[in-house]
Amino acid sequence: MRGLLLERSDQQRTATTLFDRVAEVIHRRELLGVLVSRDLKLRYKNSVLGFLWSLINPLLLMIVFTIVFTIMIPDLHVPNFPVFVLCGVLPWNFFSTAIISSIPSISGNGHLIKKVYFPLEVLPLSTLLAHLVNFLLAFIVLIGMIVAFGIPLTVNLLWLPLVILTQLLFTGGVALVLSTTNVFYRDTGVIMEVLMQAWFFLTPVFYPLELLPEMTVVRGIELPVQRMVYILNPMASIIASYRAILYGSTLGSPPHAPALDFFARTLVTAALAFIVGLWIFNRYRERFAEEV
Repeated sequence: MRGLLLERSDQQRTATTLFDRVAEVIHRRELLGVLVSRDLKLRYKNSVLGFLWSLINPLLLMIVFTIVFTIMIPDLHVPNFPVFVLCGVLPWNFFSTAIISSIPSISGNGHLIKKVYFPLEVLPLSTLLAHLVNFLLAFIVLIGMIVAFGIPLTVNLLWLPLVILTQLLFTGGVALVLSTTNVFYRDTGVIMEVLMQAWFFLTPVFYPLELLPEMTVVRGIELPVQRMVYILNPMASIIASYRAILYGSTLGSPPHAPALDFFARTLVTAALAFIVGLWIFNRYRERFAEEV
């Protein structure tokens, strides 16, 4: 991997615009691939089941949620509940594990940052892409469940790459911000583990959004709860898009394309999150070497 890195020098080129940063990462895509491979190997080193954990973990979560919400709490009437849960659990697991793993990606690689020059963005982004591989492997379980429950695989599956790209952009933006923050505040990871638990329950992963009231009154102010969940929580919108094209609706309708205005807003939000994350990362990157 060292052959893919350039030794630091006083004359090294420092990109100053976001476009330059993206172009440099793309130019170093071979390095990005090496780091993704390294992360995957380290993740499953000395593991008995290896990549099978990518399939077993969401399957176990699906079984637990199905038992709780169809047997222990049988009043939740959601058709094909195991598929409904998987369509939320898989994207959420990808998001949460990628974020938590990317937080120490800069502070934990000080030996590289101080000795060689390379686009530092590849460190959090390689972690993100490694978890993307696990996410795609876990889709084997989801597709199997969709077929088993007789849910049709429609032409709307063509939306899937765009939905995954949307999640990549949003997750990448958050990862860039938090990996930067962790360089200066090393308890970022601990704080985010707690916040991720709260974020999980505030996202309709294992329950339908319709379970929440459409409107509620707080201190005399009427608030549109369901609408606010989508506006304030991009992961809720992303999971809703996955469910639309893979599951359908809780009313029993078959898979369908997400509403164009709804998905366009989600995609724009994700793109803005990535741009902001890249800007913050680029703003502080020159201080990384001295801080780590």
